[in-house]
Amino acid sequence: MTLRKLKNIKSEYDVVVIGAGLGGLTAANMIARRGHSVLLLEQHTVLGGLAAYFRRKKHIFDVALHGFPVGMIKTCRKYWNSDISSRIVKLKGIRFDNPQFQLETDYSKDDFVRILTEKFGIPHSTVTDFFEHTRNMNFYDGDKRTTRELFEQFFPKRDDVWRLLMEPITYANGSTLEDPAISYGIVFSNFMSKGVYTFTGGTDLIIKMMEEELAKNSVDVRAKVLVEKVTTENGKVSGVIANGEKIKCKSVFSNANLQSTILDMIDKKDIPQSFREQTKKMRINNSSAQVYIGIKASEKLDYIGDLLFTSTAEKFSEKAMLSKSVTSRTFSVYYPSFRPGHNRHTIVSSSNADYKDWANLSDEQYKTDKEHLAEDTLDKLEKYIPGVRNKIDHLEVATPKTFERFTRHVGGSSFGTKFEGLDVATALPKHLPGLFFAGSVGIIMSGWLGAANYGVIVSNEVDKYLRSLDDQP
Repeated sequence: MTLRKLKNIKSEYDVVVIGAGLGGLTAANMIARRGHSVLLLEQHTVLGGLAAYFRRKKHIFDVALHGFPVGMIKTCRKYWNSDISSRIVKLKGIRFDNPQFQLETDYSKDDFVRILTEKFGIPHSTVTDFFEHTRNMNFYDGDKRTTRELFEQFFPKRDDVWRLLMEPITYANGSTLEDPAISYGIVFSNFMSKGVYTFTGGTDLIIKMMEEELAKNSVDVRAKVLVEKVTTENGKVSGVIANGEKIKCKSVFSNANLQSTILDMIDKKDIPQSFREQTKKMRINNSSAQVYIGIKASEKLDYIGDLLFTSTAEKFSEKAMLSKSVTSRTFSVYYPSFRPGHNRHTIVSSSNADYKDWANLSDEQYKTDKEHLAEDTLDKLEKYIPGVRNKIDHLEVATPKTFERFTRHVGGSSFGTKFEGLDVATALPKHLPGLFFAGSVGIIMSGWLGAANYGVIVSNEVDKYLRSLDDQP
């Protein structure tokens, strides 16, 4: 990335926000609303983080899956504006197609209760108990169970039920059966209310509308700016070095990668060695591989569902879901109605992926493996769109290395860190006053809704910190 001089910015701000993912964007907006001066810096050319977009030919591709819980309406209305929230609409259909079952649902609680009782033969009382149990799960009970143990309690030896309950959540945030049940329960219960929603107009429009709201609230926003260091004075945050320039501030809000924030941006002398070691031991969550498929303008696709969860694996297998030999993938289908006025169909195929499977390939093998993934994806899509190869005019593959390059996330992680990352993120301002973090940690704080709400939660802490400085003599 070519570093450029920062123009038309002030020499000092109350807060510098590093990273313009949905957590950083929402935090910047909320902090500015409270009367603080804010500078938002993003190292990429566009804002949005993993909720970004890119253009190819006349196609616009959304990077993130276009689905989130109904709670996103309230979050956008309360922390952004009603124009944004009014564009959030419910997806019509989510399809599952695998050797164990085939079904279509609106992913609402009522429909899932019907499916689990009628199609899978689970007693109604068991299903309602499970929903009630997950809805009431919280951090404070000290529940140490894994998701596997939770499923064993309610649906013993029913891996078909596990598959139905687990696969969409794994696609959404990378969670596994061995992760804490609390992380599964919170995400699942968020979705299990009124279905899955999306933003009409695409990521490019919501980011544009958010930029306009930030401007109204006097947030200075700069892209293509790499923050190299967080500076300190008297044991507290004093500023940042970005694109080689020093910028003073009272507080820093990082929406960058948690490990790189602590291990790369902070001088060793500024935090305890024990905390650095704790940070190093954090497990990074897995990443994704995606295939972007552009359909010719002359082609019109029949409706095949908004989200299509497919798998060729005979039984549910987390190992298979992470394997480079892809058996499970989600097709997100973007119809012209998704972007009114943009008369194009696009399809994004997403599969969970492991960074190490892609990181050390030779250039030639990397290219070959990407081509194989693209061709295999089209083979599987042929079942739902016959003759699909003759209907496309753009095909592109992203791997964990692609996500690493564009987001600078350690290991190209699409889902941040495992559950222990939440403790590290929460403890950060205790070790270095004035430095706060919100990003994809602990699995529960991922996805569009989790990211935005986490940004709000931490923005409240930033506001308290700044006001405490004002109260000091």
